[in-house]
Amino acid sequence: MRTFHVKGIHIGRPCPVLMGVLNISPESFYPGSFVPISAVHETAVQMIADGAEILDIGARSTAPGSPPISVSEETARIKESLHKLQGEDSVISIDTMHPEVLNAALHFDIHLANDISGLSNPDMAKLIADAGLPAVLMASGKAPGDARSLKDTHDSIRNVLTRARDQGIEDIILDPGIGKWIPERTAEDDWELCRHFHELSAYNLPLLVAVSRKSFIGELTGQSPTGRLAGTLAVTTRLIENGASVIRAHDIPETRDVIKSVMHLMR
Repeated sequence: MRTFHVKGIHIGRPCPVLMGVLNISPESFYPGSFVPISAVHETAVQMIADGAEILDIGARSTAPGSPPISVSEETARIKESLHKLQGEDSVISIDTMHPEVLNAALHFDIHLANDISGLSNPDMAKLIADAGLPAVLMASGKAPGDARSLKDTHDSIRNVLTRARDQGIEDIILDPGIGKWIPERTAEDDWELCRHFHELSAYNLPLLVAVSRKSFIGELTGQSPTGRLAGTLAVTTRLIENGASVIRAHDIPETRDVIKSVMHLMR
């Protein structure tokens, strides 16, 4: 597997890296995760203290049916949050598919781009390449997460990796796109991708798990996002066993303990 460092954090090491979701979008599918700008610094410090190694800052909800916001609003939110974090020695990821947002963030000390569109925007691809940023790239074709079947996911991954290779982007964390990104996607599509997660190791890249409190878990358990922690941790455990390198999570202390426990069992 290709390994690399993001500001001293070893990606692809035997123990998965914990990425904390710093959600500054009030439109989020999980309202309990929303952090107002005034609380960004305090929340970030606590997340790091609880075990988060990377903070993934997102200002726009991409769940189907979420209220839309403009790119300028997303940019303003990201800039405000980054102002609050100046002076902190945090490893920062920016979760956006808009080059205008990432370009504004590059005026601050950021270390990773998280592009759910999988470089489908050539301007985004060039910006990441020119900045020399490592990138989380999600399996996407014409729209974020539009792959449904396992075959579609592999096809999308190959397309994403071609886009990255064309721009010379090599430090990649691969996100298979688990979640209801498009209305046509079903819960069973996500469960099937989880069952075959181990097959994605064939790409020899670090794999991201981003299942935290998502709808496929809720459809099985009958729980709203607030009640999906147990299901989230169960799925996370299985995916760690099957090769996950980065765990993106809302619930930092609980996920930290899952990672520690699973890794101890696998010794």
